[in-house]
Amino acid sequence: MILLYGDLGMQEFTDMLASGRFEDPQLAKRHSFRVVERNAAALARLGDMIFYYAELGMQEFRSSALLAETLASGGFEVERNLSGFPTGFMARYGNGDPVIALHCEFDANPGNSQVPGRTERAEIVSGAPGHCEGHNVNAAVTITAALAIKSAMTSFGIAGTLKVFGAPAEEQLISRPYFVRDGHFDDVDIAFHAHIMDAFRTEYGVVQLGMMSVEFTFLGMASHAAMSPWEGRDALDAAVLMDVGMAQFREHMRPGMSAHRVFTEGGTQPNVIPARATCWWFFRDRSPEGVRALFEQGDRIARGAAMMANCELETSVMAGVWPVRCNETIARAIQRNIEAIGMPAWTPEEQDFARAVQTNAGKKAIGLRDAASPLAGPSEPMAASNDCGDVSWVVPMGRIWFPSNIPNAAFHHWSAGAALTTSIAHKGAVAGAKALAASALDFLTSAEAVREAWRTFRIEIEGIEFRSLLPAAQKPPVELNRGLMERYRPLMEPHYLQGRPEFAFSEGG
Repeated sequence: MILLYGDLGMQEFTDMLASGRFEDPQLAKRHSFRVVERNAAALARLGDMIFYYAELGMQEFRSSALLAETLASGGFEVERNLSGFPTGFMARYGNGDPVIALHCEFDANPGNSQVPGRTERAEIVSGAPGHCEGHNVNAAVTITAALAIKSAMTSFGIAGTLKVFGAPAEEQLISRPYFVRDGHFDDVDIAFHAHIMDAFRTEYGVVQLGMMSVEFTFLGMASHAAMSPWEGRDALDAAVLMDVGMAQFREHMRPGMSAHRVFTEGGTQPNVIPARATCWWFFRDRSPEGVRALFEQGDRIARGAAMMANCELETSVMAGVWPVRCNETIARAIQRNIEAIGMPAWTPEEQDFARAVQTNAGKKAIGLRDAASPLAGPSEPMAASNDCGDVSWVVPMGRIWFPSNIPNAAFHHWSAGAALTTSIAHKGAVAGAKALAASALDFLTSAEAVREAWRTFRIEIEGIEFRSLLPAAQKPPVELNRGLMERYRPLMEPHYLQGRPEFAFSEGG
């Protein structure tokens, strides 16, 4: 539910009317800060609810609905089923230029169930999905910032359009390349992404690797493995041979390239020769050309493996994303806001909790960071990827890393889930929502800032033509993770938080 009441003081409102500064960025930013602070409890509740939903990519039905309904209650027009993703959405407020886009993820990971607030490994539901990266907080920060920006736009008469994208299945790097391919970012002037971290920082340059996500399915013939193996054609043999071939190829990979896999299908019992086997590979590199070349080599190895095992091969590209690039102009604006906001003030109890988690995870017990980080750039890309990469090559994009987690808690490790509904996450989320709102308002209120971002963006991408790594006719893998969620959701439901977060905003906002 959205509650409405006045936010500006009478003198401040009178001064604004007298000066005509309806688009004064400092007044608008202070307004957004107060809105975020006033709604700190709702922000925390939103993130906590998504934490306990812990829905895997493509199956984030409760999480997506909660986020979309929160935006709709706050005055946004919401389009669901975006680009054929049942859990994808785009919310819109305002009209005209500039068009500012915020985009966020909200999916969990398999096997990452972790009791929050515990300093050791403890599962909520054994073997179940869980949030051990913090996409629950990413989503809460983005939606709260969007509502605060909208409140400022309404209260100050700020022109422009705010778009908010809910992007499913970031952990599989799936949805945003489809959004870009389908034209949903064609009218966007500036884009922002906020992501949880153990630090408060931003950066510019190429900051994450590109990637292709590909399933290789080998098809053979079943037979009795002891009585008539000569009648069978072992699909698992083909998958193993591909694995061996890729292992040998690693010697010849360029620095920065990586490839890793899981076997998702390979038979059910030893005395039946598997007629079907599937391996799922991620191919990464610093450049889209390198990603494509690595995939093509993997595909050649897979075809050779299929021939050796006398099997057929089906290759399915699930996703393909360019490296993530952050714009220098936007990064400098974000950095100014980060420095103005500053790190949260941590209590001794929060520091003790962080040190205990670090110790139990086998890491150095350094506690929580006490200062925001300096601007980084041009950055060397980290080994991971994010599916916002395509966005960052068609529109200037900035990223805010906000301090809602514990240093040295590796993503997808239990330690990265321990703090995600604690005061550490909640304080960092307030800081992140403020930085995101303020940075968006910097560009909503300054046509010159938008022009400068585009000027530097054109220099940064000069000579590079964006071409999607997705096959033109590729459709979203809507059945992905369905079986796992159907298995675990009934066991997880008793742990869901009840009720809805209640946001409060100013008159007309």
